[in-house]
Amino acid sequence: MSQSNISVNENGWIKWYCNLEDHHFFCEIDEFFIADQFNLYGLKQLFDHFEEALQMILSPNTPTDEDLEDDQFLELYNEASELYGLLHARFIITPQGLTLMKSKYLQGRFGVCPRVLCERQNVLPIGLSHDLRTSRVKIFCPRCQDVYSPKKQMSDVDGSFFGSVFPHIFLSVFSELNPTQPANEYVSKIFGFKVHKKKGSKFQIQQNQTEMYYYAEDHIKRLSQIQSSQQQQSQQQQQQQQQSQKNDEEAEKKQKEALNAIQKLQKQKQKK
Repeated sequence: MSQSNISVNENGWIKWYCNLEDHHFFCEIDEFFIADQFNLYGLKQLFDHFEEALQMILSPNTPTDEDLEDDQFLELYNEASELYGLLHARFIITPQGLTLMKSKYLQGRFGVCPRVLCERQNVLPIGLSHDLRTSRVKIFCPRCQDVYSPKKQMSDVDGSFFGSVFPHIFLSVFSELNPTQPANEYVSKIFGFKVHKKKGSKFQIQQNQTEMYYYAEDHIKRLSQIQSSQQQQSQQQQQQQQQSQKNDEEAEKKQKEALNAIQKLQKQKQKK
């Protein structure tokens, strides 16, 4: 499809789709982006009715109530929704898409972090996978660097419509939007005193790590003792072998001396 055949319509399918309930995370993809064959690479084989779904997305007309009751139309609509979502994941990491998403972020359209200590930090949409129908869209908090489910369950908004890299590219491009203060950490206390040995607390984790360290150190000591014992045994065996060899040499020497003495006596007897 060439760009010359496209007529931009402010009230087309794209605008209608992005204004549907629970679709406020979406931005409107530029039609020229959709028409570029480079941006469609690898998507055709994922859909049975790719061309028809693409035509629906670029349609200047919006669906009627009768269309939404037609099973055949709804089947094609589902493919068009998924195709738009995958294109959306590619579009929002372009300069134009990032700018549109920045406007939504600053307006708080994606919501705020549900973690109390993040003090209503604005969040960004994220997917846990680039594959369709793996998980729904989630939200990423730039302050605590964690992922949560959005306040509203968006049943038809797939995580792949945003991808797993969008928040990180967004915060790299707009580095001034990175939170200047680190996330506050909650500390368990009773009457002002920190609670130790609480299940799941940092103290317990550190204690376990310390125990592992001492276990490792004790293990090393035992290995060292074993190695030292083996060396001592080896030295003892060497000493025993040397002593045995020395004893054999002395016995052999004494035997030779005795033989020499006997030979001398025999010679003396023969002379007499």
